[in-house]
Amino acid sequence: MALEVEVIKASRKISDRNAGKLSDVLRVAPYARVSTDTEEQLNSYKSQVAYYTDLVSKRSDWVLVDIYADEAVTGTQVTKREDFQRMINDCMDGKIDMIITKSISRFARNTLDTLKFVRMLKEKNIAVFFEDENINTLTMDGELLLVILSSVAQQEVENISANVKKGLKMKMKRGELVGFQSCLGYDYDPATKKISINEAESEIIRYIFQRYVDGMGAYVIAKELTEAGHKTKNGRIEWQDTSILGVIKNEKYKGDLLQGKTFTVDPISKRRLENCGEEDQFYVKNHHEPIVSEEVFDKAQAILHRRGENRRRGEKGKRDKYSRKFAFSSMLECAFCHTSFSRRCWHSGTPHEKAVWQCITSTKKGKKYCPHSKGLDEKLIEDAFVESYKLVCRNHTDIIDELIKRMESVFSDQNSQRRLNKLNSEIQALEQKRCKLIDLCLDEKIDRPTYEQKYAELDASLTGLLEEKTQLEQSAQEEIDTSKRLEHFRKVLRTNELLPSFDRTVFESIVDKIIIGTDADPEQLNPYKLTFVYKTGFQNSIQGKKRGQSSKKPLKNEGGELCSYSQHNTCRIRCIVGKTVM
Repeated sequence: MALEVEVIKASRKISDRNAGKLSDVLRVAPYARVSTDTEEQLNSYKSQVAYYTDLVSKRSDWVLVDIYADEAVTGTQVTKREDFQRMINDCMDGKIDMIITKSISRFARNTLDTLKFVRMLKEKNIAVFFEDENINTLTMDGELLLVILSSVAQQEVENISANVKKGLKMKMKRGELVGFQSCLGYDYDPATKKISINEAESEIIRYIFQRYVDGMGAYVIAKELTEAGHKTKNGRIEWQDTSILGVIKNEKYKGDLLQGKTFTVDPISKRRLENCGEEDQFYVKNHHEPIVSEEVFDKAQAILHRRGENRRRGEKGKRDKYSRKFAFSSMLECAFCHTSFSRRCWHSGTPHEKAVWQCITSTKKGKKYCPHSKGLDEKLIEDAFVESYKLVCRNHTDIIDELIKRMESVFSDQNSQRRLNKLNSEIQALEQKRCKLIDLCLDEKIDRPTYEQKYAELDASLTGLLEEKTQLEQSAQEEIDTSKRLEHFRKVLRTNELLPSFDRTVFESIVDKIIIGTDADPEQLNPYKLTFVYKTGFQNSIQGKKRGQSSKKPLKNEGGELCSYSQHNTCRIRCIVGKTVM
């Protein structure tokens, strides 16, 4: 018996099906988007909304669910399009049967996002209709055409991004300000594209740099600004140490401009990274009025570089965090292992609580790595400085006179600035000779071998003079810095003749570091000796009291005379005028 097969022709489309039920009316959701907030684009946005409203109203088999539209957002990242996300959620909830949009580029400019959402909606029998391409995702035979067209849309984005990036680089190369809004201390005028000093905020910038140069860390400066009630550029009252470091690193405060600090990896993810040499940067000197001098800025950078040196070397266990939270932070040096001291709190939460400073090597690695160091009471170190300062003040005339004599002898021996002036004249003369030599060669007045020989001789001489000039400039700057430090030291001494108690400001103004202990005599190591090294190079040493040592018995100094300060927690005082630090 032969089989008979009757073919029943298809009469509907899958797009007519809604959640397994047949329907003659489609619930339609138009989607519109513009990528910028310019007047032209916003007019286009309004036109799209009006167009789709009219389009749906003319179709009897369509019913409008809602118009979903995003203004001034990119099409490369779906997460930033709130209305797009709302539309997709409504589709998943079964409220929409078909999405209508102008083109693939309006739906998404990312190939992966286009395919992801088309497939997701297709599983729910929800169609996406692209008008310009005339593609209905439920009736198309395959995804090949969609992939090709969405890839073209993505390539268009990448081409636009490359052209924009090229244009921005050309502006930077001309010295134009690109992408700057404002920063603390400066105001930005969008009309003239110029920046000007904000007098009120500039005082905060000068304060930050001055405190940092004086030895403060970012943590302490941030705390001081918070307590003083100063506000950040964003209006926040609480300051962070990262904000302080951002100010210190910002070259704008010395009047220069560095552009290209960050770059966009690609226009799809829009991920930005710090520029570590992957893209060109553009540095403009004397771009605008500075808030701090170049000398202060460079000094701050030198301090910043020194404090971060260990971290850059990648040494484990030696993170050189220089917060200066406490007066003696990063100021105490162990004489035995040459590491810093850290602050610890003994008997915390009890009436016997006290702050003690201990060698980092001893506390972190173990006593066997620095067996001779001892913990010192913070109060003992403070009292020792008061005694050291009294000694300096009572004899400061002789000490300063001695230092001035040494400084004058050093300056008279070096004369870096005078030699530098002479060197500049010699360099200028050699450059003129080199230019004349080139002219002679171009005019064919000398032969090529002679030219090359003479040019090599001049170039070698010029290179030697330039190297000498670099060294002399450094020496001249060191002489200037030393002179300024000496003058500052004298000023502090005259202003603060005596200290009734420990004063952190005075301490940080004149002391460079304190060396704890001495290993001069291997048989008699002294862990309680404190050597104060002042910023001028002057030093004096104080013998701290050991725990359990009685201070009632008058002690004699090294000369056999009674010590005038034996009634305090510090005893023997010895004055050592050290070599001036250049």
